[in-house]
Amino acid sequence: MGSTDAALPVGADLRTWLARLQATGRLSLARPGARLRFEVAGIANRLDGTSASLFPKPDGHPVPVVSGLLSQRAWMAEALGVGEGELVERFQDACRNPIPTVESTADASCQEVMHHEVDLAELLPIPTHNEHDHGAYITAGLLIARRRDTGVQNVSIHRLQISGPNRLGALLLPRHTLAFFQENEAAGADLDIAIVIGVDPLTLMASQAAVPIDHDELEIAGALRGAPLPVVKCVTNDVRVPANAEIVLEGRLLARVREPEGPFGEFPQYYGERAERHVIELSAVTHRQSPLYHTIVGGGLEHLLLGCIPREGSFLSHLRSTFPCVRAVHLPQGGVCRYHLYVQVHRPAPGEVKNVILGALGTHYDIKHVTVVDSDVDVFDPAEVEWAVATRFQADRDLVVVPGTQGSKLDPSTTDGIGAKMGLDATVPPGATGMRFTRIRVPGETDLDIEELTGPAPVDWQAACR
Repeated sequence: MGSTDAALPVGADLRTWLARLQATGRLSLARPGARLRFEVAGIANRLDGTSASLFPKPDGHPVPVVSGLLSQRAWMAEALGVGEGELVERFQDACRNPIPTVESTADASCQEVMHHEVDLAELLPIPTHNEHDHGAYITAGLLIARRRDTGVQNVSIHRLQISGPNRLGALLLPRHTLAFFQENEAAGADLDIAIVIGVDPLTLMASQAAVPIDHDELEIAGALRGAPLPVVKCVTNDVRVPANAEIVLEGRLLARVREPEGPFGEFPQYYGERAERHVIELSAVTHRQSPLYHTIVGGGLEHLLLGCIPREGSFLSHLRSTFPCVRAVHLPQGGVCRYHLYVQVHRPAPGEVKNVILGALGTHYDIKHVTVVDSDVDVFDPAEVEWAVATRFQADRDLVVVPGTQGSKLDPSTTDGIGAKMGLDATVPPGATGMRFTRIRVPGETDLDIEELTGPAPVDWQAACR
């Protein structure tokens, strides 16, 4: 059964989305008791992109596991109530026009049950995903950090290794959470945080927005919903969390403490290596009655697309603010939805494409290769982009290489995150004349009704030709 373009209701939560998936034939129920070590991830991977997965009583645990909630671009567009072609524009608009959260005055569903004695293995069914992962990891937790002086919050997703009953190892890459923490650590102070598991798809998408520091992603979630997101203050600290979340872990990032973390299977389909990394100590767990636990399988489509769509919206907004010729951007799956960026431009000024390349490389350190194409090339079709490179690009004229730049530490081809970046100008060269770069086409081809004009060939097809 197909999807519907109706947006999720303003008060939607994770359960609302699961009901939508079930009603449209996109939620698969695993047999009870699937093993948390590898089997949950294996089943989720086999269904990846076609169906979300629901696992009752995994390894006998009373809390069900769900996975694969947003493993198609079309599903993300559906949650927003827009066409797939409007998805990036809609997200871009939300980043530009955030809606402040509203503090809930009613009892929050995420705090229906409270635990001040924390034993993660007992409370939550946390899977082990890939073969060489160090062990169980929380992978779909929205880590919310709050600046003590301003109260501004940041939302992001980090891999979180279960290191003890109330202890997590965290990989903090050079982004806003790390900046918040470093401010506190310089003063010898821990950083209060919360980890939110099980939210509606719009809040999940908003957590990945690439916006300037001190822009609260929960306000972008409000803009995507078209109404303020209700939040509630944590029980043991001042962090505000989505009131209708399934599970909330409260704690703090410990200043001047590092412990071994990793390896873990990451989005480039390689393992992030073991190293001394940041540590979270938990002080409480709150959750709904009969909660659901969301896990994202490392390297799966949900992992890739969650980082892709919000970034496309953010990158498009950033580039258009400087280069009006930019029409569209795309982070293709072949570039692990992080490292390769396609940019579509319309009638750029002479030399402007190289400026667009440099601007695109500066949007985020993850971007490694940028390919710029004209507006007659579909940036969402990798074959079209490759065709443009094959027929419009010359390396001695159109290649930009920037050595010694900051890249992704998860890219194994870099040296601790330091590597080269590259841009390819695959647009028609300025001043091209005649029919040299005119694309062939058959007039009226797209208007033909093929079902009316053709049909299956009969067995005696030769007779039909007489």
